[in-house]
Amino acid sequence: MIEIRIRFFAAHRDIVGTTEQTRTLAAGTTAAALWEHLVSDYPPLARYSGKLLYAINQELCDPSTELHEGDEVAYLPPVSGGAGEQGFTPFVVTPEPLDPLPLMQWVQHPSDGAVITFAGVVRDNAEGRATAFLTYEAYAEMAVSMLEQLAQEAQAHYEVGHVAIHHRVGQLEIGETAVLVVVAAPHRQPAFEAAAYLMDRIKQVVPIWKREHWRGEEGQGVWKEG
Repeated sequence: MIEIRIRFFAAHRDIVGTTEQTRTLAAGTTAAALWEHLVSDYPPLARYSGKLLYAINQELCDPSTELHEGDEVAYLPPVSGGAGEQGFTPFVVTPEPLDPLPLMQWVQHPSDGAVITFAGVVRDNAEGRATAFLTYEAYAEMAVSMLEQLAQEAQAHYEVGHVAIHHRVGQLEIGETAVLVVVAAPHRQPAFEAAAYLMDRIKQVVPIWKREHWRGEEGQGVWKEG
């Protein structure tokens, strides 16, 4: 037998009612088999069975991966780094307000002719309804690592230099910045393309979830799924 730890986020946490569990399993149990056990115990999880990302020890994995003693497992519902120079951290998930200036200063090199800054801002409406505020939640340790991986992907596919990405979590009011993506490059077109690529990938795979709270009904809100 093996003992593993399971982490729950966003809508999964709401269904299960806790942020984590410890379970004892038979040796050879796979990530997919454990998910089926969870669905059996918490049937509302079944609606997510076809749209999961599986992670073991903060790395994405195949559902057929076998679990081992002490593993940390996370099943990531659909989603909407290291320290740098002079103490600056280019990949951050934080509850603090975001400031683009340090990111712009860090990415820029004398050989770069373009610095593209994208800011995702909380708007006052979605799906034809008035938004009161948003809340963001993250599997922070894994999210930071994945932001760094995505930056490396962008650097491999486009002729760009340094990349920095900061993302907010917690409650955000209308007009506040939720995410900053800053890309430097010798020329503007690769920088534009890399920034667009990064935002698409962040929404697809980084374990950060958004909950929409509608004006006039600011209770639990609704988790947004890509």
